[in-house]
Amino acid sequence: MVHQVLVDVTERIIERSAAERGAYLERMAQARSAGPARAHLSCSGQAHAYAGAGPDQEKLAIGSAGHLGIVTSYNDMLSAHQPFERYPELIRQAARAADGTAQVAGGVPAMCDGVTQGAAGMELSLFSRDVIAMAAGVALSHNTFDAAVFLGVCDKIVPGLVIAAQVFGHLPAVFLPAGPMTSGLANDEKAKVRQQFAAGECGRPELMAAEMAAYHGPGTCTFYGTANTNQMLMEFMGLHLPGSSFVTPNTPLRDALTEEGARRALSLSALGNHYTPVCEVLDEKAFVNGIVGLMATGGSTNLLIHLIAMARAGGIVLDWEDFSEVSAVVPLVARVYPNGLADVNHFHAAGGLGYSIATLLDEGLLHPDTQTVAGQGLAHYTQEPKIKDGALVWEDGAGHSLNDKILRPASDPFQPTGGLSRLTGSLGTAVMKVSAVAPEHRQVEAPVRVFHDQDEVKAAFKAGELTGDVIVVVRFQGPKANGMPELHSLTPILSILQGKGQKVALVTDGRMSGASGKVPAAIHVCPEALDGGPIAYLRDGDLVRVDAVNGDLEILTDGVLDRAPAQADLSGNHYGVGRELFATFRAAVGSADAGASVFGG
Repeated sequence: MVHQVLVDVTERIIERSAAERGAYLERMAQARSAGPARAHLSCSGQAHAYAGAGPDQEKLAIGSAGHLGIVTSYNDMLSAHQPFERYPELIRQAARAADGTAQVAGGVPAMCDGVTQGAAGMELSLFSRDVIAMAAGVALSHNTFDAAVFLGVCDKIVPGLVIAAQVFGHLPAVFLPAGPMTSGLANDEKAKVRQQFAAGECGRPELMAAEMAAYHGPGTCTFYGTANTNQMLMEFMGLHLPGSSFVTPNTPLRDALTEEGARRALSLSALGNHYTPVCEVLDEKAFVNGIVGLMATGGSTNLLIHLIAMARAGGIVLDWEDFSEVSAVVPLVARVYPNGLADVNHFHAAGGLGYSIATLLDEGLLHPDTQTVAGQGLAHYTQEPKIKDGALVWEDGAGHSLNDKILRPASDPFQPTGGLSRLTGSLGTAVMKVSAVAPEHRQVEAPVRVFHDQDEVKAAFKAGELTGDVIVVVRFQGPKANGMPELHSLTPILSILQGKGQKVALVTDGRMSGASGKVPAAIHVCPEALDGGPIAYLRDGDLVRVDAVNGDLEILTDGVLDRAPAQADLSGNHYGVGRELFATFRAAVGSADAGASVFGG
């Protein structure tokens, strides 16, 4: 039996989405009824499309085998995407072996929030998600493919690709990950050196050595931030092959999963007997399962924005209340850094996503009957892939946790509720990642210090101004103001203040990294300051309550909203490192609680 709260939330989403979802499914049915797309191209159009296909040219011109489009986020500046360099040839060979063909349909940009953290480029980060969706749309617009595989891992890349996959939702699609890099310097040791540097206790050479020891090879960063949360979601929502998310790059098992992903995508096309388009996989139940996975594993707060945008691309309307209600009944079953000391490789070894899904299914905390690329039913994702006698097979996963300090059964969890909280009150609506916040730090009532720039916060810290209990407010950081950058570079200094015994919290209409969490941070505040939200009325010394236990975000000082709102000169945020190209995005973007998208909502 599925938990009644999940049933109620799902039914509410279905009812709320009925008109938009119905119109979307009708469009997908019309697209499918047109048949294999390239049959409708002119001979000249087909010749253009096949001219670079080498040995596959003749098969494409006269054959009827399935044709697979590869949409890739490959670049070799980013460790997470560097392994994709080898994927197109693996996919082409696998397609040929299945009597099909494959071509790289196009590439999408992939930026790294780790590289741009604390820098001006971070102001393009959130907008890059919608650029990725558009670029993937361009790649598939040639209308020559029977199915697609999407190669992406990190923060905005997977959500952008999912948005595009839904726009082309009449096509089957399999998402192929690159996997995490092998474990390097422990994440808690890296964080300790960052704090020492922020406090002036070590120099840049020591900081650089620690960072290079942590980020040392190809693959995803090993902490449980947005990138690895994306990978979790793709399994909970049925777009990855089971057990494929956290297999390290450039290994026989990783290559075998990539090849099988290509074969699987072709097998699901309308040319065969198992047609499974994306629009049938990503339904309301799949998104609720994704929310459950987010809560149960303590995933990144960024997905509170991305899941809403992803869902709306398929006519499904989510809101933060859905997340809050699910969080109240879903226990936290995993502790992966920053919610614990383990990295994702340790998590995978302890039983990983297969065990997480199994224990949640056992407790009725997932919809078991969803359609997936592995077949009908989420039980497929309790299995794990192995190579036996040279062949890829799936076997039953761990029936129990292999390390209960990392992974626990849903019947005996780390905490009885999920890793994210929704806060509401006179200051607006916000969210907080609480899975890494110690219980004694989840309620803070203190005077505020107000800043319009994260560099101002750092300067105040260096000047010794942040004394006593304090709630640091960083406003004019919303999507309309400057693209809603992450403010993760504030984490070390706020952690130092908290470590001194001060009560500390952050309130912002910006974002925090998926790696953040030990300092209570009420983020994504809506309405944002540029829209005249209550956060724009605060002044230094006003009392505010941030309470993740009761879900409160309250202004305690009388008369605050009777003032004129603060104004900010944002002209400096509109130029440099490409920001001038995104004026249209800043003008058109929606609010964070509607997905912060330029596509409406």
